[in-house]
Amino acid sequence: MTVAHAPSTASVTKLGARIGARVDNVRLGGDLDAATVEVIRRALVEHKVIFFRGQDQLTEDGQYEFAQLLGSPTTPHPTVTSHGVKSLAIDSEHGRANSWHTDVTFVDRIPKASILRAVHLPTYGGSTTWASTVAAYESLPASLKLLAENLRAVHTNVYDYAARNVEPLRPNTQAYRAEFESSYYETEHPVVRVHPESGERALLLGHFVKHFVGLSSTESQTLYRLFQDRVTRLENTARWNWAPGDVAIWDNRATQHYAIDDYDDQPRKLTRITLAGDIPVGVDGTASTSIAGNAEHYSIVEDTQLLAS
Repeated sequence: MTVAHAPSTASVTKLGARIGARVDNVRLGGDLDAATVEVIRRALVEHKVIFFRGQDQLTEDGQYEFAQLLGSPTTPHPTVTSHGVKSLAIDSEHGRANSWHTDVTFVDRIPKASILRAVHLPTYGGSTTWASTVAAYESLPASLKLLAENLRAVHTNVYDYAARNVEPLRPNTQAYRAEFESSYYETEHPVVRVHPESGERALLLGHFVKHFVGLSSTESQTLYRLFQDRVTRLENTARWNWAPGDVAIWDNRATQHYAIDDYDDQPRKLTRITLAGDIPVGVDGTASTSIAGNAEHYSIVEDTQLLAS
């Protein structure tokens, strides 16, 4: 006998034409009903980043149990192992990710999504902005789409935001950066990847890019800026002003994000859990390839055939 499940009471409110939605009437946790989990899954793929208010009940364990309903959590980070067992502490004491990036693109198995929970917030500032890399690709003229589809880029973990910070690093930041670079990773990705669930095409860039394959550093920088500027156009972005109890989930296969450093020396802490993703595939069907480093300890490779079923 088939058991009928009650429909979800969750509601999804669109926040922008190209990216962002708020999901209401949901109490996140490991006991969330299947209908609501499906609403969240669909909203994430459609809107790229989704937000939840008033999740004060959520603990690290509850955040992890909820994450398991959406996929397979990775270890907190491929190299940073001293800042959490289940989740990665995003703590201003150890650095500020004020540069546009997609999470962990220096490995072959890029996470499919991240779940970020506010723990301690500054009294002002500290918001986060997300950009749709699908909208960025779609806004390109046909000639630039064709160019991007035929490019591949090398990503590495020595190109994190801290390496480009012109200000002297604090001792805590120096230690975090040393751990971040403690094992070297380098991966070649297509510049345009095909989303395994929606079939959409998205630009795969961000601050971990070292260079484009076959091009000089000068040529790579010029092309990088050309495409990256499309990503960060304001029309392609959504900015979230954090409040206590907030949770954000973003599709890491279709977005970049930027944590805005405008809160002076106030402490800011959030916890992030990432979900295992697939190995990106380009428009021509060629997958990403690992050049240096083995990420098997960090994450499984998600089966994209299950996603399509």
